[in-house]
Amino acid sequence: MSSPILVPESAPFTPEQRAWLNDFFAQNIAGAAPVADAGPTIPVTILWGSQTGNAEGCAKKLAKAMKAGNYAPQVIDMGQYDKAQLAEEQNLLIITSTYGDGEPPDNAADLHEFIMGGDVPSLAGVSYSVFALGDTEYPDFCQSGIEFDQQLEKFGAKRVFKRIDCDVDYDDEFKEWKTGVMDAFGGSAAVAAEEVSTEDEPFGKGRPFPSPILNSYNLNKDGSPRETYHIEFSLDGSGLEYQAGDALSVFSHNPASAVDEILKNLPFNVKDEVPLPKGGEAPLREALITSYDIRSLNKSLLEKWQARSGSPFLRGLVEGGEKKDFEDFCWGRELIDLITDHPADFADGEEFVGILKKLQPRLYSIASSPKAHPGEVHLTVAIVRYNSHDRDRGGVCSTFLSDRVGDVAPGVFVHHNKAFRLPENLSKDVIMVGPGTGIAPFRAFLEERKATQAPGRNWLFFGNPHAASDFIYEDEIRQMEKDGVINELSLAFSRDQAEKVYVQDRMLESGKKLWDWLEGGGYFYVCGDASRMAKDVDKALHTIAQEHGGLSEEDAIAYFKQLKKDKRYARDVY
Repeated sequence: MSSPILVPESAPFTPEQRAWLNDFFAQNIAGAAPVADAGPTIPVTILWGSQTGNAEGCAKKLAKAMKAGNYAPQVIDMGQYDKAQLAEEQNLLIITSTYGDGEPPDNAADLHEFIMGGDVPSLAGVSYSVFALGDTEYPDFCQSGIEFDQQLEKFGAKRVFKRIDCDVDYDDEFKEWKTGVMDAFGGSAAVAAEEVSTEDEPFGKGRPFPSPILNSYNLNKDGSPRETYHIEFSLDGSGLEYQAGDALSVFSHNPASAVDEILKNLPFNVKDEVPLPKGGEAPLREALITSYDIRSLNKSLLEKWQARSGSPFLRGLVEGGEKKDFEDFCWGRELIDLITDHPADFADGEEFVGILKKLQPRLYSIASSPKAHPGEVHLTVAIVRYNSHDRDRGGVCSTFLSDRVGDVAPGVFVHHNKAFRLPENLSKDVIMVGPGTGIAPFRAFLEERKATQAPGRNWLFFGNPHAASDFIYEDEIRQMEKDGVINELSLAFSRDQAEKVYVQDRMLESGKKLWDWLEGGGYFYVCGDASRMAKDVDKALHTIAQEHGGLSEEDAIAYFKQLKKDKRYARDVY
């Protein structure tokens, strides 16, 4: 078929030029569909609540995709959002994580408190959808997102696309939700092109870096029942970069001995190959070692297992169990316990792995400054070992990492945490509260402050059971104190005296001085357990504000809410 004549013979071109132009126009113009009028732009407000940065990242990806269509997205940190604007929104998208005991992220706490109350105006003119990030290992899976969704509907907002609750590995769910909400709001179908994974893709979440383990040793001394390892990884050749305050995601493998016990008790041919979570196939043994979670039990897995098991106990638990019943059963048990105590009928290996979760990386706060250790990244890892139900157990990643000097981790990537950063103004004072492995990011902070010669003062609160055996990084901390990097050091060794003493007790003892640091523009950071320690530290702060700042209880609450909005009160909690 000849090309259509688009350039007339009367045009001032040679035959060769005219032929070339005809071919060009035929390929690039004549065959192109007319550009449709996409219509007026559609306003969309995207609110994100994030503790470690995942929800923020999703919000920005969604906005980028929407800008490629006829949308006018506005991405807003929930902590900076004007609640009075809520009833005026036309199209609203909520992206939020959940942490601790079903709590909203710190930056979402104020808006969450508002929407859970009774003073919310009618939201009848608001169209919305919620994307909830969570972790099925925790009983209050996606609780924060669920509550936002339910309360928006309660006050009259119209859900235009279903809420999606997603686990740690959420890429597929995010794509579904992104497409769903864009279609629901009626905008053009144009979306930003998805990135295509190739062998040249830089190292990162989609392509973890196989990192050599340079050093690994126990920080606890003789006599301590604890094992806290300092582990050093090489980043040479990876192109990965990080800042003090970031975290490192580390992939690991399940122990071969645990997998072999599972295989011995399965009721089908275990020699077959099975599908892998990210495509391809492998022998079942290899797949269970490298790719599937065989340690964590949760409600979702129990429901799937019960459907294939004749266990009356599991049936009763699934059909009538309360939250605490699930928690009590899952604690200290693993997949092998289901296999041996509540046998299930699986036809083959493919059906068996079909109910299992992908083996996820473990996220650790980085314990080094790149300025102090170029080409390296350090972690402070509590090695988890215990016995329950007559079996020795252990943390998947922590036990994998212990005593592996010279080995190579299956993969690492940097998880940027913009919500946990040192002040840009180096003259600002910094208060750090990090008991146990919570010391990790503050080792990084102190190394960074030393490297940048920051003139601001540094105050470290650290605690553990015994000074003689559990004062991890003692030599480094004492040297920093001697060098003037640490200006104030408050130690709490809880079991070195008859009455237990914790970091929050040391805070209260130094309440006047701590309040002066805060009032002078100081920044406050806490790292560690969210459900107990971080709550006790927060309670101590409010007490200090009332006793030494003269604030009422209500004013103290408002004071620390403002500190969080100003990024002067940051928490790295889990």
